[in-house]
Amino acid sequence: MKTLYLIRHAKSSWKDIDASDFERGLTKKGRKNIDTIGSYLKLRNVLPDHILSSCAVRTQETADLLARKLEYEGSIDYLQELYFTDTETLREILLMQEEKRDTIFVIGHNPQITDMANMLLDEHISKIPTMGVVAIDFDIDNWSDLAHTQGKLDFFIYPKQFQYYIPNQIRAILHK
Repeated sequence: MKTLYLIRHAKSSWKDIDASDFERGLTKKGRKNIDTIGSYLKLRNVLPDHILSSCAVRTQETADLLARKLEYEGSIDYLQELYFTDTETLREILLMQEEKRDTIFVIGHNPQITDMANMLLDEHISKIPTMGVVAIDFDIDNWSDLAHTQGKLDFFIYPKQFQYYIPNQIRAILHK
């Protein structure tokens, strides 16, 4: 069994008009959303075996802060190929992942993250919002066996679902 977590970067800032799209960092709200979503993932005992991230500043910051929240001690691969790539390139990157990695986080951008989720699921997600997470389970032993539409949606979460809860209160949501 393999599990893929497709994660859109947290909310980023447009304040610095001199910064390129690649250089945009996270907002205070984006950092708070990472804490909220990270708390939810931690309560579900989600811990990746590996993290792949776009090399854009906002995705690197998202990956670093989420890894810290989850107490992830492994490596993070920051890939130029994940900065506004197509789904086929992302699929090829996944096909090359080591067999021992059962749980992989991919932190990237829209529309690619949403397009990839829709390619791998029989269900349709219209748009993954910032800091949205789509967890997809695959009944395979090797990432090289990954094929289109064979994934099963485990969950799809995003910050607005938790807007009235602080991270310590997320536990109550899990036990409903």
